[in-house]
Amino acid sequence: MSKPTQPAGGAVPSFLPGPPIDRTRVEGWQRWVRTRKLFVPAPVLSLENYLQLAPRRRRIHDLHRLATHSSLPVQSTPMGEAVVWLVNARIEDGAYSHKAGIRTGVMVNGGGAQGKTETVCAALAEFEEEWLEVNEYMNPEAMAGTRDLLAPVAYVRCPVKATPVSTCQRILDFYGEDYKNMRQEDLIRTVNAAITAHATKALVIDDITRLKLHRESDQDVLDLLLEVMSMSVTLILVGVGIPTSGLLRRGQFDPVAKQWVVPPVKDRGRSPNPDAAAQHERRFEMIDLQPFGYDTPGQIRAWVDHLANLEKSLRLLHDTDGMLTSGSMPEYLFQRTNGVVGLLEKLVQRGCRVAIEGGSERLSKELLNRCAVSLTDLPGLDADSGEQPLIPPVDSRPRKKSKSRNTVYDDAGPAAESAG
Repeated sequence: MSKPTQPAGGAVPSFLPGPPIDRTRVEGWQRWVRTRKLFVPAPVLSLENYLQLAPRRRRIHDLHRLATHSSLPVQSTPMGEAVVWLVNARIEDGAYSHKAGIRTGVMVNGGGAQGKTETVCAALAEFEEEWLEVNEYMNPEAMAGTRDLLAPVAYVRCPVKATPVSTCQRILDFYGEDYKNMRQEDLIRTVNAAITAHATKALVIDDITRLKLHRESDQDVLDLLLEVMSMSVTLILVGVGIPTSGLLRRGQFDPVAKQWVVPPVKDRGRSPNPDAAAQHERRFEMIDLQPFGYDTPGQIRAWVDHLANLEKSLRLLHDTDGMLTSGSMPEYLFQRTNGVVGLLEKLVQRGCRVAIEGGSERLSKELLNRCAVSLTDLPGLDADSGEQPLIPPVDSRPRKKSKSRNTVYDDAGPAAESAG
């Protein structure tokens, strides 16, 4: 009988997450950039090798598998690739330009749980690593004799009730700058100085549709954003329902051209400044991160390819090839998630936990019917910005409990009871 595979040196790899990472602070952002690819998934074990493990080693392996399913990598999708291309294009056009003045920004629009933030952050992390390498990890704009500060990317979230003051404070919080007792004019100057001192080339403001644009202070924040764009930094705004928010102008999505069409201005939207909407429209390009479709052969093929890649990350004891892609499973998973990648990830994650705890070690429609995904499973969503994805209902089925936590079932039934 073959021995179970062991990590190098016989040591169990660490899968503990470590201290929480706050990407809205420069230290947290840069630690996330450095460590985002360091997680080592659980090793792939056969049922035979798994059953050879002592009970404690088996439990540790189960925890490593649960950590693996809770840390599924961000997969590339056709929709995400379009977002990454545009974000990279705008940032690189601005970062490598020798001209002074305004940099064209990007607005990334999409529904809740569609991966907007992670797609944008992944693109910015790749840019930051490349920019640091090109500049030999030094600030090319640092003055001789001064501290060599370097933060190519800044990531902040829009305040719930944003004002120019609170928005500036959020930006300065990222850099760790002191702003006590500063007036608005001083805050704006300090933001400009921080962006310049840290050689920041891209500034992300997430949850931008917290701006409801029915308050005067919201309109003032829009004016502030125009001011920030004149600081030679590329502004990336991420939000839900941007076309109808007033950030640009009320528009409609053209499914043929696959872009948002903005009608001619009549009353200049909701803005009291008759030119504000047009200014934002000219200075930003918007792209929509949509969920998967399931209407054409090409859309179905893209969905199945996504599921096939997801299968490779699963750590169940039965062979996962075809577990998500064979038979009617692709259509079933689409019906359960509406093609939203975040809902798919949570459904599969929940299903893997049930499959491990119940001993079936496989995902099936019958098992997934017992797994409901709710908004509480998506804690990263922001209700203030409108991230409320529609979660399709699921039929409730009675759940069959295994005799023992360590019982593993194969096709014929219980394969083995707890050993050792």
